[in-house]
Amino acid sequence: MPKSYKLGFIGGGNMAEAIARGVVAANIVRKQDVQISDPLLDRRKVFANEIGTDVTDNNAELMKHAQTVLLAVKPQHCQDVLEPLSNAYDPEQTLLISIMAGVKSPKIINDIGGGNVRIIRVMPNTPMLVGAGMAALCKAGTATDDDLEWALQLFGVAATTITVDESQMDAVTALSGSGPAYYYYFTEALISAGIKSGLYPDQAATLAKQTARGAALLMCESTESPETLRRKVTSPGGTTQAALESLQHDKVFDKIVKAVMAAEKRSKEMG
Repeated sequence: MPKSYKLGFIGGGNMAEAIARGVVAANIVRKQDVQISDPLLDRRKVFANEIGTDVTDNNAELMKHAQTVLLAVKPQHCQDVLEPLSNAYDPEQTLLISIMAGVKSPKIINDIGGGNVRIIRVMPNTPMLVGAGMAALCKAGTATDDDLEWALQLFGVAATTITVDESQMDAVTALSGSGPAYYYYFTEALISAGIKSGLYPDQAATLAKQTARGAALLMCESTESPETLRRKVTSPGGTTQAALESLQHDKVFDKIVKAVMAAEKRSKEMG
């Protein structure tokens, strides 16, 4: 008899690795009840040797024998991956969880052959790799409330979770899915400014990174809004006010909003 797996992953990239490590470490799923399918031998070795899961390069076999299958492939590969699995998918046996950015449930349903398809769409972000992620989830297809609760449990081991409507997923993708890159970009600029002001590169990097970490932690643990916290740092006529006036003069706030809207637009196009 072929083995049955509680959780399978199609795609063994960094996000799949973070989720697998998290659920195994938290004893949500035993490592022997997890299987990963990936075409790259090096990625299969990571899961087999470091996490202790079963591995394969056969997506159809994994689909037949896993109770939950997490789709962790690049969005542009959705159709190529799912169409060959139409004969292996049984909605009564298997829940699909998709972390493919921008790929909406009707496309997933169509690509895997139509009919009754149980889907939970999830938009996680890369800080899941350090147990500090953000993940938004929604039901789609014929998924049940129990399916959603199970997915929330899986992602909750390494992320703060919320539920949204599928119509909001593009906004989530633009804000928290892509969001870490915006903070990295701002930190790059802080480091560059520090170097131009006379600091050594390692000094500027340490100052910028720890400032970002401290500010984020304070903001998340405080009951006060980001606006209030900003005002508390800003003394009239001081250095912070000078910096903020420069940002306001250059309409940086509006440009950040515009950038996030551009990401949302792209997410819609990808879908």
